Amino acid sequence: MASKAHPSAKAPSKTMLNLGNLPPRQKQAENKPAAYPRTPTRVNPNQPPWPAYRGYHEYSFAHATMGVRLPTILAKAINDVYQTLNQEYDEGRVLDLLDCVERMQQLMDDLHGNAKLRPIVDDGAGDVALWNKEIAKFFRGKDFMNAPWLFAEAYKYRRLRECFSLSKYWVEYDVFFRQKCDTFSRSAQAVFELAARFSEPQQIQSSTEKNKLIFLELTQICLWGNSTDLSLLIDMTEEDIKNLQSTGGEHLAATEKNILGNDLHKLADYVLTLKGGRVDFVLDNAGFELYCDLVYADWLIQAGICSQIVFHGKRIPWFVSDVTRKDWDWILNTACLHGHLFEDAPEEDMHQLRAMGRRWKQYEKEGKWKYEQHPFWCTGFSFWDLNNEAPDLFQYLSESDLVIFKGDLNHRKLTYDCHFPIQSTFPNAIGPMASDPGAPPVCSLRTIKSDVVVGIPEEVGARLDEEEPGWKISGKYAVVLLSAGNKGKDSAIAAQV
Repeated sequence: MASKAHPSAKAPSKTMLNLGNLPPRQKQAENKPAAYPRTPTRVNPNQPPWPAYRGYHEYSFAHATMGVRLPTILAKAINDVYQTLNQEYDEGRVLDLLDCVERMQQLMDDLHGNAKLRPIVDDGAGDVALWNKEIAKFFRGKDFMNAPWLFAEAYKYRRLRECFSLSKYWVEYDVFFRQKCDTFSRSAQAVFELAARFSEPQQIQSSTEKNKLIFLELTQICLWGNSTDLSLLIDMTEEDIKNLQSTGGEHLAATEKNILGNDLHKLADYVLTLKGGRVDFVLDNAGFELYCDLVYADWLIQAGICSQIVFHGKRIPWFVSDVTRKDWDWILNTACLHGHLFEDAPEEDMHQLRAMGRRWKQYEKEGKWKYEQHPFWCTGFSFWDLNNEAPDLFQYLSESDLVIFKGDLNHRKLTYDCHFPIQSTFPNAIGPMASDPGAPPVCSLRTIKSDVVVGIPEEVGARLDEEEPGWKISGKYAVVLLSAGNKGKDSAIAAQV
């Protein structure tokens, strides 16, 4: 091995070139446009308006997600399948489920090996062409770590779906269903607290101010219910759950100071002008958060604010705890009405919960509550592409008086999950969802659990970066942000935003 003192180990001397015959260096024009944000014609899923978060960005939550969280979540999913396998006896079903496990193990190897993103195998689902068009057009040659985090994470969950959709007996299997049910069963204290307050039909206040106070508290309950996100709180204890789900007035008063971008009062002033309107919820987590959404929607119906609520969930198991039709039916039919989930609960508590469940089922029968599951919600596209890729869904949402997007993933998709300056306005950050003709009023209720943050004063972000470096992923802070939309007419919400 050559010594570092040997002449061959020395750096070569610099070679000087005479560039006198080349064109002179051009001075950068002072008014040259900045590289970001990208102009609309240059924006695409691999090139959002500002730089995308990617798994190889070690400073970002994307890095921890792709390197640690997703393999951990997949390992838990494999354990869930083995638990089911041990309860089976039919050889055909057992062997079919083992094939599912083998595909899951291959996905695990691809995650650990940072494999290239291959096309989705044609499993007969209607979304295959959409997925593979996006992969071929924007992500050819990309791997889990250098594709934008938003797409790579969604792709992982679609690949997980493929593990079962190619099977004979297990096409509808949800590897997360057991976790979702178990987490809700440990939420008894908060569940019964809300049932005790809302089991009986509400005497709607004649005072607008009183109704506003109720609305503000219910919106906060709906907001902070997002704290129980199974994909982010993998090892949460029962005591952690109780603390996060506290619904007491003092707790809510204390937490409002943690709403950093706060259009809560503007939202209330707008919603209370509605009479017999329609509000849409783009749902996030099943279990306790969905339960909070239902309590909220119940009050909106009883107050005469809404004559219809439309709930939008996922067609397939998604991001661990996202609501599917199975979760919707389970919470109405089993958890709140006919089941025995809370074995030690006093009969009076169960009576109140079931009374509320019966009213909710009646809403469903009368069409006051509707559950929808458009396939677009389970794609890798951001909501900037909603009007282009799912114009039928955009048109349907445009008929709503307000679309409430719940949770962190929906917020990431609204804002293209990129490095928007923190002080960017919410309407600017959601692009076409605010500006396209027909865009409905949009509200994001989001506890902050990932890097993209908008609608917050720059100095607030700078202070938190200094004092609490992990504030963007802690779930301690939240935003309630509002866009007036673009329905082409004067609206009450425009005066609020």
